[in-house]
Amino acid sequence: MQKPGFGRAKFIVGGLLILAAVIYLIASSTQASAEYFVTVDELHAKGSDVIGVNLRVSGAVIGSTIQYDPQTLNLSFEVANVPGDNKEIEAQGGLAAVLHQAVIDPNRSHLQVIYNGPKPDLLRDEAQAIMTGHLGEDGIFYVDELLLKCPTKYEEAVPQQVK
Repeated sequence: MQKPGFGRAKFIVGGLLILAAVIYLIASSTQASAEYFVTVDELHAKGSDVIGVNLRVSGAVIGSTIQYDPQTLNLSFEVANVPGDNKEIEAQGGLAAVLHQAVIDPNRSHLQVIYNGPKPDLLRDEAQAIMTGHLGEDGIFYVDELLLKCPTKYEEAVPQQVK
């Protein structure tokens, strides 16, 4: 004969084990697919520690370095370092000013980028590239996903608010 409450205790223990398994699966899958956001300067500072690690990097596109082969869909270009802190960007005059300054400043660190896919319409000088990929042993950033912001394209489209 079973003790009173023994059946209920089995359900509680079983429920706790299932809950622990679900928490473990969520935590392990989140860590496996985590991507860290870094600037070009931070990427260079980390050096070989981040080779092969999935990262998200932001930089200003240097238009004169854009090379695209429509036959092979190979796209390469360089990006210059831009600050990762929005407060710092605003203090320097906004995103358009920061991107412009990054591209014309020869002392900014640069990163060579290679992407295989169709050339995005917004890929141009002074666009902000937000790239997901990994750093190769050759120092080139190999991009899997490429997003672009071109603030100068939208500045005139935003109407001034009426006060």
